[in-house]
Amino acid sequence: MDYTLQKTFTFLLFIGIGLLLKFKFGSKEELTGIKKIILNLALPATIFIALLGVQLDAELLSLPFLALGLNILLFVLFPYVMPLTGIKKNSPEYRTARLLVPSLAPGLSCFPFVLEFLGEAYLAKAAMADLGNKVFVLIILYLVAMNWYYSKRAITDQSRASKLKSLTMAMISEPVNIFIVIALILVFFGFKMESLPFIISDTLTRLSVIMTPLVLLFIGLAVKIKKQQIYKISSLLFLRAGFVSVLSGAFILVANITLQQDILLLLSFGLSACSFWPFSHIAVVGSQEVDIKKKQKTFNATFGVNILALSFPLSTILILGILSSGNLFSNGYSVLVLGMILSFVGTIPYLFKVVFKSREKEGRQKAGWVIYKTTRTETT
Repeated sequence: MDYTLQKTFTFLLFIGIGLLLKFKFGSKEELTGIKKIILNLALPATIFIALLGVQLDAELLSLPFLALGLNILLFVLFPYVMPLTGIKKNSPEYRTARLLVPSLAPGLSCFPFVLEFLGEAYLAKAAMADLGNKVFVLIILYLVAMNWYYSKRAITDQSRASKLKSLTMAMISEPVNIFIVIALILVFFGFKMESLPFIISDTLTRLSVIMTPLVLLFIGLAVKIKKQQIYKISSLLFLRAGFVSVLSGAFILVANITLQQDILLLLSFGLSACSFWPFSHIAVVGSQEVDIKKKQKTFNATFGVNILALSFPLSTILILGILSSGNLFSNGYSVLVLGMILSFVGTIPYLFKVVFKSREKEGRQKAGWVIYKTTRTETT
């Protein structure tokens, strides 16, 4: 059996073990603990090691701006695609989807697989790109969420600046970002892993080793697929994946990217799951709207949770499938085809709905004609 395929099955096995262990993890706090170990220890150590092994150049420093550009394009252009999901415009669900769709969470859904399939150099590139994404989800989306809240409630709030400051501090103090900054400074001065004291390098290496198994187990433990709104959300997420793939394919062709590893990194990063950070902004707004009716609220928190719950496994499956596909995605045209396929899958619920409504309308018309004929016959 092919080595890449064996590795994919190994990953799926770990996810399966996580599914089997769900009954042992009954509380949300236990899952939160595992996630904190990943994000605050294993992931920072892995990224630190990866960054110390690369050469600092203009290409690496441009990646955050490329990621930020993807976030902005998704935010600006995706609303034109959203009508196909059946989500009503300017509804709480619409605003919730608009906030979550352009956000990315590569730390849990992309980084482990990039490390395993593409290596540490590409993990370093993905980590650098995530800096732009962090600026978008922590600062820009917070401003958007609060602006929608203020507009809907027709109020002003003096604490906006202080809240933005606290979110900025949260981004700066996040372990992943601290490790990235320290690693970049060390790389700038010519340091490598071998240059560090053994106690530090050995500790970081051992922390790095546990990342991939923990992430895979966490995926299995965290998956909760609910029937409520499943078709609407599935359509939304497939359209998101298709939209990202089309954008990626177009960028690959325009930028003339020919190295397959670069193509795989670009596609995998863009297909990352939706981030938890925008949901925290939704929760902040929700805490101010406790006494307001559900349909009149700015956001729908339940809808947001369901998007996150389905986004994570779908992104994992797509990224694993792409990275283990061999030479299938070696040019922009194959990525464009993937985008069109995913987009079509995303429109299937909408097409079924249109066909069903058409038949329902036709049935009502036929029933009305039969009643009319029967009434007329009885009259004559």
